Parts: sequence; structure tokens; C-alpha cells
Amino acid sequence: MGSIKVQKLSKSFGVHTVFHDVSFEIRRGERIGLIGANGAGKSTLLKCLMGEEDYDNGAFVVSEGESIGYLQQDITYADDVTLRQTITEAWQDVMKLEKDLKAVEKAMQAHPDDEGLMNRYARMQERFEWLGGYEYESMSRKIVQGLGFSEADMDRPVQSFSGGQKTRINLAKALVRRPDYLFLDEPTNHLDVDMLEWLESYLLSYGGGILIVSHDRYFLDRVATGILELSHGKVTKYKGNYSRYVEQHAQQQKALEKAYKKQQEHIHETEEYIRKYKAGIKAKQARGRQSQLDRLERIEWQPEDESLHFNFKPVEECGQKVLVLDKVSGGFADRQLFDHLSLLLRRGEAASLIGPNGTGKTTLIRMIMGEKEPTDGHITLGSRVHIGYFAQEHTDLHGAWTVLDEIMNDFSYGEEEARSVLGRFMFRGDDVFKVIDSLSGGEQARLALLKLFLQGPNFLILDEPTNHLDIPTREVLEQALLDFGGTYLVVSHDRYFLDKITQRTLVLEHKQLTEYVGNYSYYREKVREAQEAAEKAAAEGQGSSPAHEKEAAPAARKAEPAPAVKAPAKAPAYGQAAKLEKIEMKIAELEATIKMYEVQMNMPQNQTDADAMMELTREYEAAQAQLDEAYEKWEALSES
Repeated sequence: MGSIKVQKLSKSFGVHTVFHDVSFEIRRGERIGLIGANGAGKSTLLKCLMGEEDYDNGAFVVSEGESIGYLQQDITYADDVTLRQTITEAWQDVMKLEKDLKAVEKAMQAHPDDEGLMNRYARMQERFEWLGGYEYESMSRKIVQGLGFSEADMDRPVQSFSGGQKTRINLAKALVRRPDYLFLDEPTNHLDVDMLEWLESYLLSYGGGILIVSHDRYFLDRVATGILELSHGKVTKYKGNYSRYVEQHAQQQKALEKAYKKQQEHIHETEEYIRKYKAGIKAKQARGRQSQLDRLERIEWQPEDESLHFNFKPVEECGQKVLVLDKVSGGFADRQLFDHLSLLLRRGEAASLIGPNGTGKTTLIRMIMGEKEPTDGHITLGSRVHIGYFAQEHTDLHGAWTVLDEIMNDFSYGEEEARSVLGRFMFRGDDVFKVIDSLSGGEQARLALLKLFLQGPNFLILDEPTNHLDIPTREVLEQALLDFGGTYLVVSHDRYFLDKITQRTLVLEHKQLTEYVGNYSYYREKVREAQEAAEKAAAEGQGSSPAHEKEAAPAARKAEPAPAVKAPAKAPAYGQAAKLEKIEMKIAELEATIKMYEVQMNMPQNQTDADAMMELTREYEAAQAQLDEAYEKWEALSES
């Protein structure tokens, strides 16, 4: 089995060592996640392996005849090159091999007893099959479609696509080439949930070796068979996915700290002995102890890197109702994005807004922010609601200002006070004099979070807040949101993040808003259950049945502003079976509503708010009474 080997690789920029004596091996079939804090050198390591950066010492060894594919973030395309031409260009190796195979076939016909030709043909055919040669056109079509492009996009110039779409084109190009080893630098950027799940499935079935730089923990949990952590210039390899790495890393750090402290005690005691007896009658023993100390292999251990710590603290508590959408519609002159959306968001609730790219999530957020008017319906904010908005593009930052200017000017702080709060967000020393336009994406995100923190909002609206954040910073943000006493609505493709911080999932798709009372994983579980039920019904030739509807309905419902969820409008039904079906749907909807109230009543912020608990209890009891009544009607009809 082939492999690639990195042997004692080192890289420095001037006096700054990026990494030193890095060694690891990746075999075919392994999928390795490369993680580390921003600035640790992950992308530099990839560039060194791909020859885009020179390394100082060491070696990079690839098995003979094996190829490496690399997802490049920035590729320049000619103005007239189309998506179809770009994908076709990625087939060149396959088409050349196909041509060579035909030539060898002709040679074999002329020399049927030539064993060398037959062996060569067998090797070429094996390579052709690995590259997907017999199905490269259909495989390429699946890859392009899986990454969100339609047939109509194929003849568009690549330059006409957005930056995020170009990144997906670069990814498609790398996958179509089907190399023996894939190096992917942040492959999940600009992918919606459906594309992410498609990519995970594709990579899980990929037979080659994969090295992935990513901060997407959910993705690494699903895909990775091993983790490489780059920290303090060294690489440590762990077996298993990201969650397994977290467990192993914690155990290793604990054991290393214990061994380090024990060795330090021994060193201290030995040094005391040497100091005490180096000039006395035990001077010979002291010299012996010094020799032992000189030969001692020191255990290297450092506390975990210092990171930022902060808490969002609302300056004022708002009313029970935070946000009400009443039959809101919106879109553009030539295209309607969504129709008659309704939603009630209460104080203390944590909700996510997800859906495929282009369904209108950002447009809806802009409407809530008052930046765009709905084409129909009304949006109402509750009393004393103060919004804190984290924009994906950080439009609230002033590019020409320094970091220090941004805080001093926007919050009327003196220099000492501004430096103090900036230090808590890891802007220290000369960092505060950096011009904002020169900051990395992660640094700009940290600065935007600081500004949000200083505003003291009670309703946070976060649009892709984890973009550009490394894993340690994401974990700090998660804890800050879990400790937040207010309400928040999050737009994000970071599924691990959503699982950690949200209790309601709002899915914007097909112009409608569907709610799941649970986190992202709960939503996906219920979608799978519904799909399996539909497939089972179709296989049995029965279509949808009341029993199936009763199972699936509690998971998902159309979001409504009123506490009790109304059944979707449908054509008039006649006969006893139709009445039973209608009541079963009502029961399912009421059960979902009751579950939502139970979740809200268990929230710490509601348990300490007497008014909120009274209102929730009233609504819970009203819904329970409606459910009891619905069951009585169902039993009466069933027995008649």
C-alpha cells in the first residue's frame, strides 16, 4: 500500500519558527484532519508539501507513480473560461490515459505474446479504473451537482460566479481529478448543509489518502480517521475522529502535566543538593548529581494557550415576546424568496436559522434589522429589545481605522480603557495599531465580537459568527452564548456549533419556514425518520398514511406566531377516515407545542422569572387541555 511521508520538516520566517522536525505518514484510505489555532502554520505546512513554499530542512516523500491533488483557495481564471471547460480540463489525465490504453491495445494485437506489454496494459487499466475512467463524465456531473451547480451553470464563465461559488468550483476541480492523495484547505467554506453532507459521503467512499485542514468539528467527526494537531511548532498524531482526539488530548495533557511537575520537583531537589554540598565533603556526590542533571531528558509541557474570555451581559431585560413575524414575504423584483412566514421568538430562546444557499436567510435577517422592507406582512420587535448584530462581512468595522481607533471612537473610551478591553480579546502590544483592513479574517471576527460584547444587547442576531474563527475561539463563543441571559438567532453552517448552543431549528426552504423543537442533530434525525417512513410507504405501495403522518408531524411544524400551532390549510376532507386523519394531525401538532413549552420551562432564565413561568404555565395547560380534548374526539370516532 502506498503512502506519503513527511520527515523532519522545518520552516521558519526569519527568527520565527513555524514548525520544527515535523514527521508523519499518511496511507491510502486514511483521512487525516490537520488542526491547530489560527497562525499555528497549518496552511504554510500544506504549501510546503505542495511546493508553493520552500521548507528549510527535511524531506517529503511520495510513493512512485502516485499523485496529489490540492484544493487551492485562489485560482485565476481567464475571462471567457466556462465551468464546463474548467471541469473538462480536470479530465486531461484520464483522457490521455485512455488514448495511451488504446495505443497499447493496438501494440498487443501486433505482438500478442509480449508479456511486458500485457503487464504494462494491466497497470494502466488499473490506474484508469481508479481515476474513474469508465464513468468520468457521469462522476464529474455528480460532483458538480453535489456542490450546488445546475446544468444551466455549466456554460457560464467562471468569472461570473461569486467568490464562494468559485471556491466550490476549485473544490469540484480537485475532486474530479481523483488523485491518490487529496490535500484540502478548509473545504467546507461556502457549503450549505446539503452540500456538506454530500461532501462527507463522497470523502467517506474515497479510496485515496486525504489531509484536511479544517475548523469544522462536525465534519471532522464524520470524516476523519485520525487527527494531526500542530501546536508550538510540533505535530502530534491521534487516532480516531475529532471527538476521540478531544478525549485523548485531555488525557495526554493531564498525564504530561503530572510527569512534568514530578520531574520539576526532582530537578529542584537535585539543584538544592548540589548547591548545599558542592563545596563540602560531599562535593564528589554533588558533581555526580550535576552530571545526572545534565544528561536528564527534560519533559516539555506548557499550559494550554491563553485565549480570550468574555460574557455577553444584557444591559436591560426585554419583554417576553422578542420577535414576531406575521405572514412576512420577501424577495426581489424578479424572484420571490419566501411567502407568509410566521414566527414567535420568546425571551431566553436560542434558535438557529438554516437552509440551502439562496433561500433568503440573509434577506430575512436584513428585514428583522430594518435594513429591508418585507413585500408583505409585518415584523414586530418586543418592548425594550436591544439588538446586537454580527454581520458576516463585518460591515460595521471601519477598514481605514486602527484597532485602537475602532474602540475609542465607537465607544468614547480613553486609550487605557480601550487597551484593557482589547487585551481581553487578545489584541495586545502593537496589535492595537494594526489597520483593520490588514487584519486576518479571524482577527476581524474577534474585533466584531468585542464590539458586540460592549453594546450589551439582549437579542443577538449572528450571521455566520464562526467563519474564520479557530476551534479554541469557537469554544469560547459557545460558552459565552450558553451563559448569555438574553435571546439569540443564529445563521450558521457550523453544525457542531448549532448542536451546542441552540434548542430550536428553523429551516427556510421552498419559500416556507419549518420548525423543529431541538438542535441540528435532532432536526436531521427527524428528517431521516420522515424519509424512511415515506420510502417504506412507497415500497408497500400505500403512499402516505395517517399513521406515518402521526409519527412524523411532532418533529416538524410550520412556525407560527401564536402559542398554539395551527394545522396547515388543506382541501376539505369527507368521511370518518378523513376526520380521524385531521384529528391525528392536530394531536401531533399539539404534542410538538407542549414539548416546546416543556423545553422553555426548563430554561434557567425562565425558572427564575415568575412572570415568564406564569405565562408559560398558562399556555402549557391550555395546550394540554386542547390535547386531552383532541384525544377524546379521536377515541369517540375510533369506536363509532
